[in-house]
Amino acid sequence: MTEVTKEQVLETLKTVRGPDLEHNIVELGMVSDVFISDGKVYFSITVPAERAKELEPLRLAAERVIKEMPGVKGALVALTADKKAATNAPAARPAPQADHSHHGHSHAPQQPPRTAKIGVPGIGAIIAVASGKGGVGKSTTAVNLALGLQANGLRVGILDADIYGPSMPRLLKISGRPTQIDGRIINPMENYGLKVMSMGFLVDEETAMIWRGPMVQSALLQMLREVAWGELDVLVVDMPPGTGDAQLTMAQQVPLAGAVIVSTPQDLALIDARKGLNMFRKVEVPVLGIVENMSYFVAPDTGTRYDIFGHGGARREAERIGVPFLGEVPLTMNIRETSDAGTPLVASDPNGIVAGIYRAIAAKVWEQVGEKPQREAPAIVFE
Repeated sequence: MTEVTKEQVLETLKTVRGPDLEHNIVELGMVSDVFISDGKVYFSITVPAERAKELEPLRLAAERVIKEMPGVKGALVALTADKKAATNAPAARPAPQADHSHHGHSHAPQQPPRTAKIGVPGIGAIIAVASGKGGVGKSTTAVNLALGLQANGLRVGILDADIYGPSMPRLLKISGRPTQIDGRIINPMENYGLKVMSMGFLVDEETAMIWRGPMVQSALLQMLREVAWGELDVLVVDMPPGTGDAQLTMAQQVPLAGAVIVSTPQDLALIDARKGLNMFRKVEVPVLGIVENMSYFVAPDTGTRYDIFGHGGARREAERIGVPFLGEVPLTMNIRETSDAGTPLVASDPNGIVAGIYRAIAAKVWEQVGEKPQREAPAIVFE
């Protein structure tokens, strides 16, 4: 059977009328980039934020017509809220006005329309693990932090928010595809007692993910809100490195209880970590603290300690900016080997020194968020 093409998908979507009932959703420019992998079709439909609930039937109609196409094994369609989406009268509308004009409140341009950002049912707290740059061991830290929280008696899940480079399938040695409930809600995968969701379970490992902002937002929110997480005390979110679409989506759309920043001791990594810190502060997400990863190296044969990347930089930075210093994780052969093998240290060597360090970091993190109710996520204003 021939593969379904983007052109065929868009042609089929032209049968779905937009909110104005005169034009189709493709003509109205409401359909994002279309991504097709393994017979599954992914795209989002951009609608005005204030009409998102009302336009849910539109999303269902688009999903239905695509699922009925020959050669399509499934479809994941999400609504992307856009406060400036102009779907009511596209032909008659002139060039966009200033940001504040569309809502008729020209005297208060700093107040964009704001919808309540509710938490995910059943999840007590959502914690982001982030870094300013790649290669600092953020995903390994996120996995062992999640296992550390679980070892401390909590019910834990982990969401792999790195759309372009998902690593949870490998780090947690999980393969296969998740099942769906009623063709929509996804059952998370599971290992070591952690419930896990990752784009790596939905597309092949070697698939190049070439997605623009709306698709990243759409995929993230589906993996967060359309997964049967059950009852969890905490969901750890492994963020992609940097300060891009995924980070802004999580900060804007999700009531994060806080963020953990991972850095190595050297100056270059700390400069990048500062960017991550500043981004979370700007969007009013509490920074729960800094973890200094690859803090020092202990030679396995002699036990001699070497400060390969310098030492103490993250602790000094935490003190300088007034955020908690959560702990130092050494660079050991064990961490590398267990990460590659999908047997993280906190699970495979729970009584070891490094597992104890991760459990202590987990305890410090939970101390700060355990008793706090979920916050409403902030509205982000671009001036």
